[in-house]
Amino acid sequence: MRTSKIREVIFAQGHENILATHKTTLEFTKNQHLSKKGDCIVAVAADKVLENLNAEFKENLRKPNAKLIITIKAAKFIEQVTAYGSPKLVLTNLTDMVIRKSDYVCSRTLAVQADKAAKDLSRELVEELKNPKQKVKITLVVHV
Repeated sequence: MRTSKIREVIFAQGHENILATHKTTLEFTKNQHLSKKGDCIVAVAADKVLENLNAEFKENLRKPNAKLIITIKAAKFIEQVTAYGSPKLVLTNLTDMVIRKSDYVCSRTLAVQADKAAKDLSRELVEELKNPKQKVKITLVVHV
């Protein structure tokens, strides 16, 4: 059986209020501003959100057993998160992308059953993400 990989690259930036302490989710947002309440957010000012993802990428992510590898790079630190797609994914939100450890799906959900949430990211990476000038590269690769 042939497997295919579809890639999306998102550029975002850090923010001084990034805490990355949420136990079950991690999030990227298009919003420029972040309060301390957004403890799952790990990057702001994303240049793409769910609505902007390629149609083929979305189609593949909705296939049963689709696997998503999320790579977050800031400065010299790289973190990888593995999650899964779902036929239930809506993928239309205009501001946010949420990766969840649970199976919960709403318009903000990018992937479910993740092996990491915001609190699981390396603290060295999180320190870089707290710098508002830090550029963040997020690579999404869906395997089907």
